[in-house]
Amino acid sequence: MIDFSLLYDKNIDNLFAFGTRFTTDRELIKDCIHDVFVKFFTKRELLCDVENIESYLYTSLRNRINDEFRRTVHLCDNEINDSNMRPLVEAEEYNFEQMEHQAALTMGIERCFDKLSPRQRQIINLYYVEQRKYDDICRIMGINYQSVRNLMHRSISRLRQYASTLQAAI
Repeated sequence: MIDFSLLYDKNIDNLFAFGTRFTTDRELIKDCIHDVFVKFFTKRELLCDVENIESYLYTSLRNRINDEFRRTVHLCDNEINDSNMRPLVEAEEYNFEQMEHQAALTMGIERCFDKLSPRQRQIINLYYVEQRKYDDICRIMGINYQSVRNLMHRSISRLRQYASTLQAAI
């Protein structure tokens, strides 16, 4: 049996810090964290097979915040009408040079990422895109903790090296 108050107290600060990576709305983060714990409590019988509860909480929080963003965007889209749309003149003033620069930068970053070895790409993807913890990455990649740290360091260093040449080119 899980002690929910202990689980909550142990993870609340880290979950809040994690939530600030997605939004600065402190109340939204608090509401989402509470929603995650309520859902966890109400579905506790169905979640007995969860191996890593903390990982589950982080993933659930990220998904809950994304749900709120989608809901907010949907509500905002419904409120748009002719009276509150920006004038067409403002839309024409959009800086196309900046857009081209951004596209070139994105393509350059993708080329830098493609230069990494498959294992380096995998570890970057697991850590930054899937937001996995080092312990999870150890299990997924089948290597020990220090090897994960070393591989991550080498991967980031290599990306920085490639990015410095990219910055000079652009």
